[in-house]
Amino acid sequence: MQNEEPAVTRLRVVRWMQLLTPLMLAWFVWAAATAEPGFGLTGKRLIVVLATAGFVAGVFGRNATVGRPAGPAHVAFVAAMLVSSVTLVAVQLSGPGSVAVLVAVLCAATGLMPVRVAVPALIVAFVVLEMVASITGQDFGFLAVLAGFAVLFGLMYLAFRLAEAQRETKRLLAELEAGQAALAEAAGLAERQRLAREMHDVLAHSLSGLTLQLEGARMLLAEDPADPRLPAAVERAHHLARTGLEEARRAIGMLRDDDLPGPDRLAALAEQFTRDQAVPCDFAVSGEPHPLGSQARLAVYRVAQEALTNVIKHASPTRVSLRLAYETTATRLIVEDFVAGPRPVPGEADGYGLTGMRERAELLGGTLSAGATGHGFRVELAVPA
Repeated sequence: MQNEEPAVTRLRVVRWMQLLTPLMLAWFVWAAATAEPGFGLTGKRLIVVLATAGFVAGVFGRNATVGRPAGPAHVAFVAAMLVSSVTLVAVQLSGPGSVAVLVAVLCAATGLMPVRVAVPALIVAFVVLEMVASITGQDFGFLAVLAGFAVLFGLMYLAFRLAEAQRETKRLLAELEAGQAALAEAAGLAERQRLAREMHDVLAHSLSGLTLQLEGARMLLAEDPADPRLPAAVERAHHLARTGLEEARRAIGMLRDDDLPGPDRLAALAEQFTRDQAVPCDFAVSGEPHPLGSQARLAVYRVAQEALTNVIKHASPTRVSLRLAYETTATRLIVEDFVAGPRPVPGEADGYGLTGMRERAELLGGTLSAGATGHGFRVELAVPA
C-alpha cells in the first residue's frame, strides 16, 4: 500500500495538469481573437484563425501521444504547434504568439530531446521571449501569463517524468518477482533432487544388504532347515533392517537440520560392512583433519555408503579398503575392493548410484572417478578443503 500511494499522487498531479490545459487554451483563443488582427475569413485574419486552430489541434494531439515513444504522429503535432505559434508571432505582434512559441518549445523539448538538452533549451527560450516581450513593450499581464505557462509546462514535464519512472519501477518489480519465482522453482527442484539422492543412498545400501542376507537364509533353509548358520543369517538380516530404518530416520531428520552423518561415522560404517557381509573392510585416515561443511561431510559419508553398496551388488570381494585422506586443498575418499576373479563394472544402467555420487561431487565443486583396477574396482571422491 505504501508503494501505491506515491503512484496515486503522481497520477492525480498529471490529471490536474491535463485539466488546466483546456483553460489555458481557452485563454489563448480569446487572446488571439481580441488582438489585432483578430479572427476573420480573409487576409491576415484568416491566417490567425488557421494558426490558432493548428496550435490548439497540435496541443491536443501532442497530449494524446505523450508518454509514448516519439513516433511520427507525436513529432507532427509538435511541429504543427511550432509552425502555428511562429505564424501568430509574425501576423499578430501584440497577440499570444510569443506564449505559443514558448509552449511549443516546451513540448518539443520535453518530448523530443534528452533531459540534458531539454533543460538548457527551455531556459534559453524563456529568457529570449522575456527579452522580446520587454523590447516590444508587452504589459505585465502578458509577462505573468508567459511565466504561468512556463511553470505549468514545467510541472507537467515533471509529472510525466514521474509517471514514466513509476512505470519503469513497476516493470522492474515485475521482473524481480519473476526472477524470485524462478529461483524458488529452481530451489524446489534442487531440494527434490537432494532428497532423491538421500533416499536412494539410504535405502539402496540397507535393502541391498538385506536382500543378500535373506537370499542366503532362504538357500540355507531350503537345503537344511536345521543348518546352524541359519540363525546367524537371520540375525544379520534383522540387523540390516534395523540399521536401514535408523538411516532413513536420519535422512528425514535432515529436513529438520538434525545432525548429519559425516567422516566421523566411516569407521562404524566399515565395521558394519565387515559384520554384515563377513568380508574384511579396512578403514584408515591420513593427514591432518580439517573441518568440512555440512554438505561436504554428508557427501563423503554417502559416497562411501553407496560405494560399499555397489560392492555388495556387483562383486564378491575378499576384502575392501576404505581410506580417507585430508590434503592441503582437498579431502579425498577412496573405496576399493579386491576380488579373486574379474569383477563386472557397474554402469549407469545399473541404477542411480554412480550418477548420484557424481552429482554430489559436482554440487560441491569436487570430482568423482570410478573404474576397474587390476584387482577389483575403485571409487575416488575429492571435495575442496
